[in-house]
Amino acid sequence: MSAFFTQKKGELVPAPHARGPWSPDMLHGRLLGGLAARAIERRYAQPGLHFARLTVDLFRNSPMVPVTVETSLIRAGRRILVADAVITTEQGVIGRAGAVLLRQGEQPEGEQTFVTPPWDTPAPSGPPVDGQVTWKPPFDLWRVTEWAAPGPGRVWLRESYPLVDEEPLTPFVRAALAADFASPLSNSGVEGLRFINADYTMTLARLPAAELIGVEATGHLSADGVATGQVTMHDASGPFGFCVVTAVANTMGIGGRQS
Repeated sequence: MSAFFTQKKGELVPAPHARGPWSPDMLHGRLLGGLAARAIERRYAQPGLHFARLTVDLFRNSPMVPVTVETSLIRAGRRILVADAVITTEQGVIGRAGAVLLRQGEQPEGEQTFVTPPWDTPAPSGPPVDGQVTWKPPFDLWRVTEWAAPGPGRVWLRESYPLVDEEPLTPFVRAALAADFASPLSNSGVEGLRFINADYTMTLARLPAAELIGVEATGHLSADGVATGQVTMHDASGPFGFCVVTAVANTMGIGGRQS
């Protein structure tokens, strides 16, 4: 299967299936987060340092044009490393990301007063079931709950294309791609998705252990056209992280353009 992006002369050139659900000529924001995670990981990953947080700001839509990602080191301490990434196209800067890496060590003794419980949704065994009619996602999607059903939404995700050329996806990049699904899962309404996210912040206690990643909506609040949503991220072994998003009302919905 062809990758979402091909490296050519220092740029990342998108393939047709890199488009997003909002418009056929718009790059999918999840891929920009994945590119930022990839660039930071390739530059700053070190043994014993764990990617504990990734914040991705998506403040400008981009057409299907080549992308560049530049990274910079903000802080390198004994127990913390902070790095940034800037995402640009011919339009200029379209997004940015910041990552926090923390030094791993001995786990403190004793029990926590509260630990997020594993969900009761087993890993899928059959073919993907996405339930979509307006846009076919370029990844495997098992919709555990119905799109318009009241209550917390749940899905299982699995990437089916490489991100760049033939590079294998790392667990961190795989998690960054899945984290963008926090917005449609936590911000959907009974009339469909009417919010488009401006950012997302993923926090990880550990990396996902396999290709399948489960996402479970655990919160939504909105007022005056501004929303915030949160999800818990799972693999077959249990929860491993969270993601929080902010979003703005987009009345056109999926298939329309952002105003």
